[in-house]
This record gives sequence, C-alpha cells and structure tokens, in this order.
Amino acid sequence: MKILRFGEPGKEKPGVLINNEIIDVSAFGEDFGEKFFESGGIERLSIWVKTNAGKQPKVSSKIRLGAPFARPSKIICIGLNYTKHALESNMPLPTEPIIFFKATTALCGPNDALVIPRDSVKTDWEVELAVVIGKTASYVEEKDAMDYVAGFCLHNDYSERAFQLERNGQWVKGKSCDTFAPMGPYLVTKDEVLDFNNLHMWLKVNGKMMQDNNTDDMIFEVPYLVSYISKFMTLLPGDIISTGTPAGVGLGFKPPIFVKPGDVIELGIEGLGEQRQEARSYSVGLD
Repeated sequence: MKILRFGEPGKEKPGVLINNEIIDVSAFGEDFGEKFFESGGIERLSIWVKTNAGKQPKVSSKIRLGAPFARPSKIICIGLNYTKHALESNMPLPTEPIIFFKATTALCGPNDALVIPRDSVKTDWEVELAVVIGKTASYVEEKDAMDYVAGFCLHNDYSERAFQLERNGQWVKGKSCDTFAPMGPYLVTKDEVLDFNNLHMWLKVNGKMMQDNNTDDMIFEVPYLVSYISKFMTLLPGDIISTGTPAGVGLGFKPPIFVKPGDVIELGIEGLGEQRQEARSYSVGLD
C-alpha cells in the first residue's frame, strides 16, 4: 500500500495511491501520525480500503502533496553510510553508524520549493532511503528489527555544508533549515518493498545526473540501523531513519557544485516514486 497526504501546508488530508490515482481516505477518520502507526493503522487502513476505496472521492494528480506522514517526533540521519560517498568525502569508512538529527521543522512535501537559507553559500543535495518506524522500539535485536518498520519513502537530505562543516558544533545546523527534508511522494509499506538492499536511486540537477547508485552500497543495512539506534534511544511510531546518501553530492565534485536559485533538483528511488524541487533564495521564498 502507498499512503500519502495532500492539500495545503498544515491542512493536509490522508490519501492512498491506487492504480496511480489518489483516493481521499479522510472518511477513515485518522491522519498518518504517531497514534495511527502505534495502533496498527497500516493494517486497519488496508482492510478499510479494500471495502471502502471505491466509494471515496478521487483527487486531481495536480494537487500539492505533503509529507506522507504527520510531523514525527524525530528525524534520525546516518552519515557516511555509503562506501563511495565516504571515499569521495575523503573520510575513513565508519566502524559504527554515525548518527545525527535533523530538525522536524525541516519536513516538507516532495515537490515543495527548496528555500536556500539566508547567508547560505553551500547548499547541497542528498538522495536517501528513509525508513518509517511502525511501533515503539527499544533494545531491538537485529533479527527482529523489520517487525518494527512500517515502510519506506524517498528523502532529499539537503545540507548546508558551510553551516555543517565550517561552523563550530555538530552537523545538525547544516541539516535543519526549513524545507531541508522533503519526504515522499508516498510511504510504501514494507510488504511492497521486496529488496530494500537493492534499490536503484538517482538525483539530477537541471537535468544532469549527479547521483546514480544503489542501496547495495550501504555500509550498515536497515535492520542493523534500527537495532543499533534503538540501543541509544526509544524509537516511536512514525519516527524516521534516513539511511545515508550515495556518491555524487555537490561537495564531492572538483570544484564543488552547490545549489543556486532557479536550479531544479529531481530525484527518485526504485518503487518509491520521485520528487522535484525548484530552488529559491530565502528572500524570494519567504518575503
């Protein structure tokens, strides 16, 4: 099943994608947030859709899509989790997952404009596979980890490299600007993602392919990440683990390439849909 949310920012309604058509499932009576996932919402919605989907209104494909879930309690990211990306960053392969956070206020829809932050000179792109947690997870064994996963979605983990690497403190400053976490277009339940260790992923800037890789280049795979992180913090239903980016980020080019106002960034992961963002400067985006 593919679940999504549509409508104006802050007023999104729940929907599902069936045969490439958006079906409004507001009549189901729940948004896709922590309580939904915690109470077996995926299974309950799946049963409800089988009986009721044909009676629900269809939605125009031109409507704005929001993130496919309500704002989670946390967005956890994994750094340097692809071999080739670590090499292009001139950094040693990690011996344990590198964990950092992304502010949940960065969350936005898959095709919303990217607002380049005020004073930014090094905004960068990162196509990533995001894991959505389905139930509370604490001290989970790796062999049981997938029992705690609701599904997967596409994430562009935008980063401001000067904020991230050239200012004192942790990476979170360069990861958390508004619009820096477009998610979706939909959450695909885990039963429809047959091999999350072998998904083609790509990203283009102004039509030029920048990232073209596969999740099989991950250093730490999804079950290990879920188990590992759960040993340091409780994962709540709806939480996001973004599993890292492959080679081809702007910082890795010689000379580096960074996002400029007017640039169009397109990306996708096999089976998880595509995104498109047009970059705007802060003044144009928010004034």
